[in-house]
Amino acid sequence: MLVPLTRQKFEQIIPLIASGPQYKYYWGKFSNLLQRILISVVTVVVIFLVKILFRLDFGLVFVFSVFGAFFWLWYPVFQASIRNAKSRRYKYSGFFRGRVLDWWITDKLTGKQETVNNKGELVIIENREKRINLEVGDDTGFRIEFDAPLRPTHKVIARGQIAEMILMSSHPDLSSIEEFSNIYIPSRNLWVSDYPLLRQDLFNEVSLRLREDQQEKPRRRRP
Repeated sequence: MLVPLTRQKFEQIIPLIASGPQYKYYWGKFSNLLQRILISVVTVVVIFLVKILFRLDFGLVFVFSVFGAFFWLWYPVFQASIRNAKSRRYKYSGFFRGRVLDWWITDKLTGKQETVNNKGELVIIENREKRINLEVGDDTGFRIEFDAPLRPTHKVIARGQIAEMILMSSHPDLSSIEEFSNIYIPSRNLWVSDYPLLRQDLFNEVSLRLREDQQEKPRRRRP
């Protein structure tokens, strides 16, 4: 099942400015925070050195200094908002409900590190991440494959479960799908995702409304 969404509803579900979970995603680990703080400190020092050398106006320097000093705080918002904008650029969208056709687990190479062992030999260590892969589709023959970092909660996923998501397209009839969101499995109240692209509360409202509409249709057909 694929139900077109209005532009207004689509822009509500994928926010323009980072939501709380999106901000948390880009906040990162403690090492990421330290990196941003270092950039903030360096930025402020550079700005004041430029002021001293070129005798710039204090008001302008103050504005840029505040902007740079809080880089560590606002940069995750900027990152999430840019990522949201990439999805919001599509003019048309639809709510899709299908089923989990298959799932499997893979290893993904996330990086390499070079180190030296006790013998002085160069050793390359591969960093790998386990990911869950889902194939989702419906009776029309529509199929997509989706992957995300493997989590302990994913053990409840099974073939045949209902799966929902938002599909995005540049075509009014949604005949060609360019992008899709993270996946929601309502029977387990489970989100399968890496980045929390959708406003979960608004998405669940749409999901519930469509389920209620489907339940009402058979009743209306009765004599």
